[in-house]
Amino acid sequence: MPLNTITNQTIALAGIAQAAALVQQLATTGSADSSALEASIASLFVNDEQGVENVYGGLSGLKLGLEQLNDQMTGLKIANPEQARYAASLVFLENQLSRQPAMLKTIFTGIERAQTQSEHFGQLHENVLANLGDIYHTTISTLQPRIMVNGDQEYLSRPDIVNKIRACLLAGIRSAILWKQCGGTRWKFLFYRKKIQAELQKLLQQR
Repeated sequence: MPLNTITNQTIALAGIAQAAALVQQLATTGSADSSALEASIASLFVNDEQGVENVYGGLSGLKLGLEQLNDQMTGLKIANPEQARYAASLVFLENQLSRQPAMLKTIFTGIERAQTQSEHFGQLHENVLANLGDIYHTTISTLQPRIMVNGDQEYLSRPDIVNKIRACLLAGIRSAILWKQCGGTRWKFLFYRKKIQAELQKLLQQR
């Protein structure tokens, strides 16, 4: 199947939505949907050669993202403006990142190191998450405008939570790259909205 399909574009959008939802969960409650977190972090270590769906370990790994994207696109008002802001910022920053080949190389090299580390400790081990968080902090976080995460200061002051948030933002950038690789653009999101919504319903039934 070619990458440039409405199905793949919708899956990648759900990946962005899932990362945004996880960031909000972590920042406001200190915890996150464990299966969604695992799938999003794992997406950093998977290429799309076996299909876009495979990046997230199948549609079951995108349950949260598909549901959140559906909520955001249903109705006249945005259901969760904070999540929408995170998602839009991730797409914008990916566009900035695409013009920085040296930074992209640094990120890919760092992710390769984190993947090697994850093979010994597990993908959600604190050392792996700290490594991924540091990659985001030293690269994408230097681009403007920075994503300002709102939440409970009790959680935002904890290094382990901050590392998870940054790792999720990095996963969101990975999904934004995938969205672009699949032919996703801002105008396509606006003008293909009904097609994306229809595809979402199909994917929600399949997961």
